[in-house]
Amino acid sequence: MYRTQAPIAYLVDAHSGVVLLDKAGDKRIPTASMAKMMTAYIAFEAIKSGRLDRQQKFAVRPQSWVKWNNRGSSMFLKSKQQVSVEDLLHGILTLSGNDASVVLAEGISGSEKAFTAEMNAAAERLGMQDSRFGTANGWPDKGGTFSTARDLGVLAKRIIEDHPDLFREFFSQRSFRWNNIVQSNRNPLLGAVDGADGMKTGHSSEAGYCLVGTAQRGPRRLIMVVAGLPTMQSRVDEARAMMRWGFDNWQEKPLFVEGQQVTKIPVQLGTEAAVEAIAAHKISMLGLKGALAKPRITMRYTEPLKAPLRRGETVGVLTVHYPDGLQQKFPLVAANDVHKANFIQRAWNGFMSLWSMAA
Repeated sequence: MYRTQAPIAYLVDAHSGVVLLDKAGDKRIPTASMAKMMTAYIAFEAIKSGRLDRQQKFAVRPQSWVKWNNRGSSMFLKSKQQVSVEDLLHGILTLSGNDASVVLAEGISGSEKAFTAEMNAAAERLGMQDSRFGTANGWPDKGGTFSTARDLGVLAKRIIEDHPDLFREFFSQRSFRWNNIVQSNRNPLLGAVDGADGMKTGHSSEAGYCLVGTAQRGPRRLIMVVAGLPTMQSRVDEARAMMRWGFDNWQEKPLFVEGQQVTKIPVQLGTEAAVEAIAAHKISMLGLKGALAKPRITMRYTEPLKAPLRRGETVGVLTVHYPDGLQQKFPLVAANDVHKANFIQRAWNGFMSLWSMAA
């Protein structure tokens, strides 16, 4: 097992949900600038819904400029400057601009307070049970803003899955120029770990040096979180070593490909007596190389299934049981529609069922 020096460390396989490393993953921690991931998520959701346009411009309020000008990480915005949503997102995610975060929050919701209410509503919706946001940029607020490594992993996964195009565009940029100032992305994985394409660094005196990072190699994507490290170099070393360990020392064993029949499930009152239950997506198990134990597989469905059923409707759950007690759950879906049968069809199905039992 990998031994990390980070006080907080969490590494998860994004597809399977298998946790490869968990060191205090449920401990509440200050988010520092990792909170900006949620700021970006709110903006991405607004863009997706049509509420926000990428080319829309927001003015830098003089009072916001006074508070955030060159305070911590900065985009170096100017008072009353008109800045597009697109540029603000680069300022937040590449430069970690505290000023950019607040300007975007005020532009979207009218005030930072109203915006943090949206952040908290989103956290609840995403199942981030131990997270709260009191600021749009993660600036220390006497414990009002906190999360856990596990919750930050959930947020990272949802950003990648819910907004793949925006994720690719905004989280992996190596540098950004604004007001003739070029600043580099501080993510130590980018350009150093094969497949690395995000996410967000963080640092404050109370949080230490932190990182939510992700990389993809082939079908596998890993998401990692480290926090509480004492120096920037220790963050670099731990992040790179942990991500490489996750890829180099774990292997995936496919069990079912997407669309493959797993079982048949009886259906009541339908034009067909049973429906094929297929894998909604690839089902595989994950384990350390050389120690990939044979899993026990169980299937469960809610009895009785009743027609009508729609193709793609969830009809059961396949569970992979590991020897150490870990369980992975995968949805099974209907391969085809099953319509509700009329009286004659139900009678015929009943007769065929009795006939097959007698035979």
